[in-house]
Amino acid sequence: MATIKDIAKLANVSITTVSRVLNYDDTLNVSPETRRRVFETAEDLSYVVAPKKKKKSKWRVGIYDSFSMEEELVDTYYLSIRVALEKQLMEKRIEFYRIEEEENKDVLKKLDGILALGTFKQKDIEKLRGFGKPGVIVDSNPDPQYFDSVIIDFNSATRKALDYLIGLGHEFIGFIGGVETDMYGNRFKDLRQDVFERYLKEKNIFNEELVKIGGYDPKDGYTNLREMLTGDVKPTAVFVANDTIAVGCYKAASELGVKIPEDLSIVGFNDVATAKYMMPPLTTVKLYTEIMGETAVDLLIDRLTSKREVSKKITIDTKLIVRESAAELKK
Repeated sequence: MATIKDIAKLANVSITTVSRVLNYDDTLNVSPETRRRVFETAEDLSYVVAPKKKKKSKWRVGIYDSFSMEEELVDTYYLSIRVALEKQLMEKRIEFYRIEEEENKDVLKKLDGILALGTFKQKDIEKLRGFGKPGVIVDSNPDPQYFDSVIIDFNSATRKALDYLIGLGHEFIGFIGGVETDMYGNRFKDLRQDVFERYLKEKNIFNEELVKIGGYDPKDGYTNLREMLTGDVKPTAVFVANDTIAVGCYKAASELGVKIPEDLSIVGFNDVATAKYMMPPLTTVKLYTEIMGETAVDLLIDRLTSKREVSKKITIDTKLIVRESAAELKK
């Protein structure tokens, strides 16, 4: 496993800077480029691609994001997928570049295919279709008749986290999440919230007071957990929609004298590179972003070579990574 020292060396920053960036220290005065370099380096070191000598591909691929670079730094989930896509394209020696919102039509004509990352509404899909290129959408499946897609089974992933907490004896389980908003202002209800509410209702342990919805950054985790821990109904465990939210939850718990996991269990989602460096290391649902990237590129290559007209949807499984942030409920 890569260490903070390894990340610091490759990112050309100090060990202290790496530690503070990975812990979302908002008092740290560094540029967005430096933060991005640290996060991307951490993601690069999280898995290894074996070097292979290959001829340069004849294809040109555009990467189209629904989220901005700035938003990637708040929730590094999409950053990790983008890094995985780029690593796979480089591995296969496929030329690629990022498509900006207002792209030159002459440039788009030179592309052979599109890799679209994020969540998209109908007007965005119409724009993607307007490019007139084969495409793969990663992390959503809004137009299965036209585009291939690579998605995560959020239903199974969320139930894995909840089954683990229930198995530890927890019944007062909270949820902290958000409403996704892309760079165009489109809003999407979090699928994890839907699954959380349905599943706990099935178990007869759902409590509406233990659901807090805000954004996806540490500040939202901090604010929402403080409200939850000072409310009339207090959780013994919390499932959060991403690991970034968990960072703020750790701070709120610390300020209130609530020990993790002795007093409060926390389970995250994504298993971003920062999760294993938290104190205590975060138990979280791992999303295999490297496999998502590899699968998306392979799907696009298959469509370019076979001229296949029928779309494919591939669902990637997840795994609960048990570390030290959740424990059996005290009797």
